[in-house]
Amino acid sequence: MNCFAKALLTPLEMKAADTAALKSGIGGATLMEAAGRAVADAVSARWPMQPVVVLCGLGNNGGGGFVAARHLAQMGWPVRLGLLGARERLTGDAAQCAALWPAAIEPLSLDLLNGASLVIDALFGSGLSRPIEGQARMMIEALVTRQLTVCAVDVPSGLDGESGEVRGVAAPASVTVTFFRKKPGHLLMPGKQLCGELVVADIGIPAAVLPKIAAQAYENGPEIWFDHYPWPQMDSFKYQRGHAVVVGGAEMAGASRLSAVAAARAGAGLVTVAVPDPAWTIYAAALTSVMVHSLKEPDSLAKMLADTRKNAILIGPGAGVCGQTRQNVLEILATQRGVVLDADALTS
Repeated sequence: MNCFAKALLTPLEMKAADTAALKSGIGGATLMEAAGRAVADAVSARWPMQPVVVLCGLGNNGGGGFVAARHLAQMGWPVRLGLLGARERLTGDAAQCAALWPAAIEPLSLDLLNGASLVIDALFGSGLSRPIEGQARMMIEALVTRQLTVCAVDVPSGLDGESGEVRGVAAPASVTVTFFRKKPGHLLMPGKQLCGELVVADIGIPAAVLPKIAAQAYENGPEIWFDHYPWPQMDSFKYQRGHAVVVGGAEMAGASRLSAVAAARAGAGLVTVAVPDPAWTIYAAALTSVMVHSLKEPDSLAKMLADTRKNAILIGPGAGVCGQTRQNVLEILATQRGVVLDADALTS
């Protein structure tokens, strides 16, 4: 499977994708037209025809807003368009797309929102790196206080596309239409909650640009790891599927027991829970398909891990925040096996 389908692009990586598309011969105005059309299609597919207000910024996000407004108007929607700043400040592709808008361009004001039940937020995109202030902040705060339905272009204005943090203020969207690939901020809180339904639109950027970008983050899912877990063959045996070890604690046994069961269900050939001796009976009584190993002596864990067939180790869930957990972590890391550190293993 192609893991690039799950790539998450930071604003800088998305800019690199745009640049690569332009170098391949795709025009910037063509990309903007496709983006705006995708927004209009998302709106018309989800809401009945009604008065809609499009709030546009002076950058590429605003240019997409002009395109969305034009397509909705051509479909018969009553559209009003407000611009943050003077039209003369529009440049490049945004100016070109704005020139195709046949109706009035109004200055941003609260009056724009009177009578509107649906708003397209095309003020700022995912690359915003400063707090929103002034007229733009006033408009976004009005979207919140009036509880208007919002369709956001790329991200809700004010949302940092890389971190998911809010730059001053952001209005929650019912739908967010982004382009080519998701951004980390779409999935990180509070961004995930603010975006509502997330639509990823294909605007013509070829997927071939992704290997050159070398994205650093991916959305977890079977697409990116399934091929690493081949289906067992008829002649395979348990040690070919690995031996997982879960190092548990004495007092909070539930988390490590659940982790052991999860390892078995995920396909590990064998699973062993290693626990302090006083807790052995607790684990043994609850786990039927998992072996339970008692750590009776200070060197019990090291002796156990001397068996190199135990090739994956988890420590943390229910381990307890203490010096013993820290010592166990250091011993485990020294084995250079596959290791997952979680919860108490990170804190200790």
